[in-house]
Amino acid sequence: MKAKTSVYLDPEQAGRLKEAAEKTGRSEADLIREGIDLVLLRAHSARRTRPWPSFDSGDPEFAANSEDALGEAYGE
Repeated sequence: MKAKTSVYLDPEQAGRLKEAAEKTGRSEADLIREGIDLVLLRAHSARRTRPWPSFDSGDPEFAANSEDALGEAYGE
């Protein structure tokens, strides 16, 4: 048995969903279920592989120079 739920979409989302359903020949409900599966997969993967927040400093030498950067941040 499938659980029923309601989702409120803004007009742009509703329009884009309808277009995607028409373009792919799939139902809107099927696309929504796929989207939910992707979000759940991403959330599960993020929990397992990245327990700490991360960022891209843009500096490939950031890790090697992190002690210098921290010293500057704390006035040392």
